[in-house]
Amino acid sequence: MKKTYKVRKEAYEKEQRKITCFEQINSLPDKKETNPFLSQVFSQILQDIVRRVHKNFQAFFRRLKDATTKAGYPRFKQFGRYDSFTYPQHGFKLEKSQVKLSNIGWVNVRKHRELPQQEQIKTCSILVKNGKYYACFSCEVEPQLLPKTNKKVGVDMGLTSLLATSDGKLYQAPKTYRKSEKELAKAGRKVSRRVKKSKRRKKSVRILAVKHEKVANQRKDLAHKLSRELVKNYDLIAHEKLQVKNMVKNRHLAKSINDAGRNLFLTILTYKVEETGKRVVEVEPKNTSQICNQCGEKRKEKLKLSQRVFKCSRCDYKDNRDINAARNILKRAEGLGTSLQGAVPIGVV
Repeated sequence: MKKTYKVRKEAYEKEQRKITCFEQINSLPDKKETNPFLSQVFSQILQDIVRRVHKNFQAFFRRLKDATTKAGYPRFKQFGRYDSFTYPQHGFKLEKSQVKLSNIGWVNVRKHRELPQQEQIKTCSILVKNGKYYACFSCEVEPQLLPKTNKKVGVDMGLTSLLATSDGKLYQAPKTYRKSEKELAKAGRKVSRRVKKSKRRKKSVRILAVKHEKVANQRKDLAHKLSRELVKNYDLIAHEKLQVKNMVKNRHLAKSINDAGRNLFLTILTYKVEETGKRVVEVEPKNTSQICNQCGEKRKEKLKLSQRVFKCSRCDYKDNRDINAARNILKRAEGLGTSLQGAVPIGVV
């Protein structure tokens, strides 16, 4: 990995030349003769490492052409930061509660779920995280279509409530990070007191990482459950096109926004929609919480974030501001010409 990265780095810095992925893959047999260690690694794993480096440099060159983004030169992953390797085509075999890995042997596994037939499994990645090893399989399967409900819903993501739907349901934000903040801070102070490179520091770092992983897993678990509920009950789901990167620039709200895991929820929701044959639509978020969903009247005075109830001065409509916003989101989706049978792609505004 280091030499693959170094060759590309030197070629770019000294000669301003791009080395192709195939050049480096074709050079692997020669490198195996000079480096016996490489012979102990399965050939396709080495090829996948080259492809990873190639993708990173391709992304770097693409960012260089884009003046609006920071290029960010690819960083070499040191021993402690390189945490996975992949069998991209073959070299692995799954049987009952064991997986056979080429050049490693049979390893016992505990399955998260039943997997399809061996021929449907395309790749196998071995990942180590906080001292635990995971085998991740990517499979080619047919989409599992859910029965149609002929229902559609608008969804608004807030801060006090994680989710509000146009049906009037409110899902409170769990605030997983804020609840664990003191415990995380205490574990972080222990790490800072330990001598660098000592065994006690490594142990403290592991404990801190496990605590952070627990918070992330709690957030991910809720996102999976909520997205599954929405996909199961509705054929069309409309939500705002959020720019979370810009939203977290507000230092007063950044922690709450990140704690809610908006991007995570929308990512999970999108792929579940694609798997099940349902549809999701993005709409423009401007003034969704400032307009009455009943009469369309816009408030003269802007509703502050601290004001959680929307009241219309024209028709006296009164409701939770997030529910009002969710209903406006659904109306905007309907105004785009979306229907339960339509062919509007994901991300239409």
